[in-house]
Amino acid sequence: MIIAVTNRLLCQGDFRERLEQIARCRPHSIILREKDLSPAEYEELAAECLPICSRYNVPLVINSHFDVARKLKVPRIHLPLEIFLRHRDELGCFQQTGVSVHSREEALRAEGLGAGYLIAGHIFPTDCKQGVPPRGLEFLQEVCAAVSIPVFAIGGITQFNLRDVLQAGAAGVCVMSQLMTCENPEDVLAALSIELFERREAMLDLREKLLFAEQQRLAGEPTISLDEAHRRLKEKINEKV
Repeated sequence: MIIAVTNRLLCQGDFRERLEQIARCRPHSIILREKDLSPAEYEELAAECLPICSRYNVPLVINSHFDVARKLKVPRIHLPLEIFLRHRDELGCFQQTGVSVHSREEALRAEGLGAGYLIAGHIFPTDCKQGVPPRGLEFLQEVCAAVSIPVFAIGGITQFNLRDVLQAGAAGVCVMSQLMTCENPEDVLAALSIELFERREAMLDLREKLLFAEQQRLAGEPTISLDEAHRRLKEKINEKV
């Protein structure tokens, strides 16, 4: 799953056109970040962005300004941990609340208080966090292992390191700078989607091998390796064809 995160200050060209290009690719959701705006300015921009995202059935997620989300009847919000902790009793009207975390302890606390998913970062060096050391894959692995809700990695994610991020346990990734600054966001999202698809196919293949090996065990067959399970599974498939 890919979450697109906006930052119009980085955007090449018209921001609304860029948003439509991204929404056309149907990512999992789009978080309207825009941290520099006042509540009134943010509300005005969100109202303009909602019909663009709705046109492609892509959820727009309101960042931090949960009062704006309530006013515009947007069911999904994303919050920094401190805002989530301070206002968690006011968030019952929302369908889903995501929370940004920067440690294993924060992740456990957010999950325990009802967060629907987490964004953990930043994982790799990124221009929007210049001078701040990345937390790395070990940090991501610790967070993913600690909680049962989905964890999305953020910070310097590209098609070239996506596989490492997924192997660390992330359910998906967030992409901001690359989508805002590239010439063609469709190409970026397509490359990431291909990597995600291949990873999913590999996991399904492994799951099939494990299930087949377990079926053989329950049937009283001697224990077999995954490679042998794969070979026998292919034989059965070929027989049916």
